[in-house]
Amino acid sequence: MALPPPKNKQERPPWAKPAPMLKGRAESTPDGDRIAKLLARAGVASRREVERMIADGRIKLNDVVVTTPATILKTLAGVSVDGKLVAAPAPAMLFRFHKPEGLLTAERDPAGRPTIYDALKNALPKGTPRLMPVGRLDLNTEGLLLLTNDGALKRAMELPAMGVPRTYRARTFGDISQATLEGLAEGVTIEGMRYGSIDANMERKTGRNQWIELTLSEGKNREVRRVLEFLGLQVSRLIRTAYGPFLLGDLPRGAADPIRQVDVERFAKTLKPAPEKTAPGKPISGESE
Repeated sequence: MALPPPKNKQERPPWAKPAPMLKGRAESTPDGDRIAKLLARAGVASRREVERMIADGRIKLNDVVVTTPATILKTLAGVSVDGKLVAAPAPAMLFRFHKPEGLLTAERDPAGRPTIYDALKNALPKGTPRLMPVGRLDLNTEGLLLLTNDGALKRAMELPAMGVPRTYRARTFGDISQATLEGLAEGVTIEGMRYGSIDANMERKTGRNQWIELTLSEGKNREVRRVLEFLGLQVSRLIRTAYGPFLLGDLPRGAADPIRQVDVERFAKTLKPAPEKTAPGKPISGESE
């Protein structure tokens, strides 16, 4: 049975507790939360997209156009988007999507390239609420992409401090040994960027071609590719096979399906509270393999 949405801040589950500071801006105060945070929590759009919607005059409060994303509210009562009142947040949901190579993890692309949302139009059941990707996969990476209607759950799963593991399979070309791969458990620094511990194992090897499985929890921008290229390998294929306890399995390419509500709730209870602050100027999630 789905849990009812929390009635106040004290009843929020630990993973949904807000971080007081994000990129140097107050997200929450004793009087409430920023409107962008609340709308993201309700699954309307990402915080960045909400800010664009406010700039375009698409969001109103009691029929008055909202002019700043710094607007602080306790609830979304009276808030409308494109003339439609915002409904109360639905229970947190998760969907699996087998992202094919060649799709951008983005709402839209100025260059007109296809995005995940083009594929999701036909992959999701009718009546599915608006979903946001948890992390990103770049244009040439395929595999498991989780989608959620809950902005707080999305953020919690993306935060490196939460330690949610991501597993990938990489097809590579070059000379590498298992001993070298095991050295990644100590982390590695590449051009001033520190990458944390990676559990890397040789799956199979034929000459100078090999499949390598890697599990990491930080999800820095293009982390897997950069680490493998640093080791002198050429990556010809990269597939994400797991995110936390959720597996790609035999889900067909381009297909999506819902994760059982009981499994979502069970997983959410394992997430640690979000850290109280993020260093200014550092993104909370740049994951894009």
